[in-house]
Amino acid sequence: MLNMHLYMAQRLTAMLMAPLVLGHIAVMIYAIQGGLSAEEILSRTQGSVAWFLFYGLFVIAVSVHGAIGLRVITHEMTGLRGWGLWALTWGFGLTLMFMGARAVMAVTGL
Repeated sequence: MLNMHLYMAQRLTAMLMAPLVLGHIAVMIYAIQGGLSAEEILSRTQGSVAWFLFYGLFVIAVSVHGAIGLRVITHEMTGLRGWGLWALTWGFGLTLMFMGARAVMAVTGL
């Protein structure tokens, strides 16, 4: 049920997410060990194009990757096909994208 384009998109987003996850974890460890408060963290991220691009790319990759994964799991577990599977996949992906974009805009102020 997974065509080659979806397969490749999921693999490419996984390759993209790996360094982004490591970068995110490194930043979180730095913030926690540095004793930074939420206010201090936000003061450093507000207006930052670099953080906007970093987390924006992260959101896009996670949304695509997660939607494709949900599509495969749903088809395997329920046998759902056609329009229902398409609607679930796109709905989930767009919901993740919307929620992630709101979070990125809140953190960066852009």
